[in-house]
Amino acid sequence: MAGIAVIGAGTGAMAAAARLAVAGHRVTVYERTETYGGAVRRFERDGFAFDTGPGLLPLPAVYRDLFVKTGKEPLEDRVELVQVDPAARHVFADGTEVSLPNASRAGVVAALDEALGAGAGQRWGDFLVRAREAWDRTRRPLLEEPLWPDWQVLAEREPYPAVPHKRLLRTRRAGTLAEVGAWELRDPRLAALLESHALAYGLDPRTAPASAAVLPYMEHAFGMWYVRGGLRELARAVYERCVARRVEFVFGAEVTRITEKDGRVTGVELATGGTADAEYVVAGVAPGTLSGLTPGAALRGEGAVPPQRGAPSRLTVLLALRGGRPEGTAHRTVVHARDRDAELDGLFGTAPVAASDATVTVLRPGDPALVPDAAHEAVTLTATVPAGEMEQGSVEDRVARMIGVADRAVPGLRDRLLWHEVRTPADIERVTGAAGGAVPAPALASAGGRLLHPANSTRVEGLYTVGGWSHPGGGLPHAGMSGALVAGLVVEGPEFRGSQ
Repeated sequence: MAGIAVIGAGTGAMAAAARLAVAGHRVTVYERTETYGGAVRRFERDGFAFDTGPGLLPLPAVYRDLFVKTGKEPLEDRVELVQVDPAARHVFADGTEVSLPNASRAGVVAALDEALGAGAGQRWGDFLVRAREAWDRTRRPLLEEPLWPDWQVLAEREPYPAVPHKRLLRTRRAGTLAEVGAWELRDPRLAALLESHALAYGLDPRTAPASAAVLPYMEHAFGMWYVRGGLRELARAVYERCVARRVEFVFGAEVTRITEKDGRVTGVELATGGTADAEYVVAGVAPGTLSGLTPGAALRGEGAVPPQRGAPSRLTVLLALRGGRPEGTAHRTVVHARDRDAELDGLFGTAPVAASDATVTVLRPGDPALVPDAAHEAVTLTATVPAGEMEQGSVEDRVARMIGVADRAVPGLRDRLLWHEVRTPADIERVTGAAGGAVPAPALASAGGRLLHPANSTRVEGLYTVGGWSHPGGGLPHAGMSGALVAGLVVEGPEFRGSQ
């Protein structure tokens, strides 16, 4: 039995803590804020409640596994999982709309053919078959195993089986997600559908590798799920599981230094001046924070995957509306930018960001737990924005434009609006500690390795990293997988090769 200090109470860190406690270790979590959950937070006002982080859960099997392995109890005994249907409604730039059934290839093909014209559904269906091949090739090394020492193989290999594209006298294969959309889907609306999955994670489809096809495949294959009461309920359930397994939480406790001796961790120092001895330290913090906690470079040395830098952030607008949610309303609507190039240039280039060009995701849960009564509705808008400080005037302008964009999905939105609250990149930075409120993307193969994340083990013996900024990257499922990998490395040692 070892003493383990966990820095941060994000979902990945708590997933690791619960698994380590079940393995017989004494686990203490030090969280600098006053609550658990990391970015998975809730805002409440006047009887309304909103998730301020993720609003939907892909790949719930990760958390089902966590609850079974830490208590032989189904996740569904702790939270109410609801598979949303349709998975999403899309409103394209030309006004075309389509609602895509959840986890049904035949249903999606039929819906796309009806909305976009004969052949559109088949092209998307064929794309999903190729995306599945990329998923099968990368699932274990990117999600289920510790990062390979020879990770450069993943950096060089493009797992997506692109279709040969003949142009003039040359034959090429798509190397980026944008090329997949242009050459294989051959419809700007299908391309927008594809690219929206990358954009939601802050990835530029013009430079994201073709293997980013696994992102829409995950949604298609495993469905999109909602937790009744909001995703904050999932964080609560994970926290309560930790407490039930005798994990100790110390809130308002900022770790200022990770101590080590002879290349091995010895504990942590706190801002209050106190210290805590530990045989292992699990750090669920952003790279910049970690580098400030260790006397030297904690991540593995030459040849290691470097920390991701420059990731975008999110702007979230919480809307309290008068009037109930109409029957049959889609839980999620993606309103695509009218000018795709302007949006991408603003986000990832040097052009000014034009909020009017933003792709906006509109969440309308229809959950009685989120509203004061049936005569009101809680709606959440999100858009990808550059990380960093935003001027107040810029925030106000973008919020107004986002509401205008959302009006294409929620007719009469402005007339129904009672009040709104905003969560900016600065708010995300305060909650997570990530510089500029940056949000990590999931790990992806190829692209020279720039979309991989550093290994969970470090150059310091006994120090591990967990959560979205380490292998296997950002997103709730990936955070849960990260916790499982760290627990395996601590319990079984360097020979741990992942779940079988």
